[in-house]
Amino acid sequence: MHYRELGNSGVEVSEVGFGAWVVGTDWWGDRDEDDALEMVEYALDAGITYFDTGDVYGHGRSEELLGKVLAERGDEMTVGTKVGYDFYNNPQAGHGELPKDYSVDYLRDAVERSLDRLGVDHVDYLQLHNPNVAELTDEVLDLLDELREEAVADAIGVALGPSIGWLAEGDFAIEHELDGLQYVGNVFEQDVHRHFVDTVERTGSPTSLIPRVPHSSGLLNEQVTPDTELGEGDHRGFRPDEWYETGWEKLEAIRFLERDGERTMGQAAIQWLLSFDSVASVTPTFRSKADIDEWAAASETPPLSDEERERVADLYDENFGVDRFDGMAKEDYRTSVDGDDLRDANLMAD
Repeated sequence: MHYRELGNSGVEVSEVGFGAWVVGTDWWGDRDEDDALEMVEYALDAGITYFDTGDVYGHGRSEELLGKVLAERGDEMTVGTKVGYDFYNNPQAGHGELPKDYSVDYLRDAVERSLDRLGVDHVDYLQLHNPNVAELTDEVLDLLDELREEAVADAIGVALGPSIGWLAEGDFAIEHELDGLQYVGNVFEQDVHRHFVDTVERTGSPTSLIPRVPHSSGLLNEQVTPDTELGEGDHRGFRPDEWYETGWEKLEAIRFLERDGERTMGQAAIQWLLSFDSVASVTPTFRSKADIDEWAAASETPPLSDEERERVADLYDENFGVDRFDGMAKEDYRTSVDGDDLRDANLMAD
């Protein structure tokens, strides 16, 4: 495993991180506490040190589980958590998005509750969970600065989602030189990733990028095939059928990334993201120990060449040679500024 710095914070993260949403909810398959703890320990043993969680994952359960491992192996771990969604006063309805509270009092209290669940007096990386631009007020930014000055958080950032888009928020984080920015990005969904890479390069910002969903909901790790039936409640089921049907065709166009067995497709998808200097860590969704074995090892596989990366970019611009709609329109990208950010990035028609 290789490691990179998060912004200029001095916080070190493993190139492959562990998305601890998977051990806090049943959206990616239910598992009991022993199984969840075993997954976290197994990831640590595989060289993964960066664990990304959030207070809303299982309404605190993910943080509590990580806290049990932190108590024994905290010196081996870098933990990032998120606050902003108010699950304390609002019930969860399926996979629906909860209301947010970005008042300073709420955020400070939420951070303290997260620290209690993690069993620590500070967190390595604190993220605001999917704020709108209007919620990124001077008061909120001042609070982040205060928490860092008080040694409550070593690094600060923003995590966008759950859906794709939010360019204005990501640009805000980069332009204000926050330490990290998390978002959805992968070989099949390059628009937002390209935009943020360009923003970092244009501004010279030290902000590190942390893409998630590197396997495009099961396509690029070949865990969703034409024979797969997604179970009820499986989070990957939000994709339209056309996404998978066209995805299986697109996959054949990028087989060259496997380099005759030097990388699996799942590893190549991670290495494609790591080929960008502004990316600090990639957080896939591990569902099994076999996933950890394969994807943790991605850091040690051959880096992408410039030629390979250019070929992937050209294929993306040509929709990988597939002349059919994939069911995921750019017009569906999320925006909090009436699409102005998407239009400025040429991702939405005027």
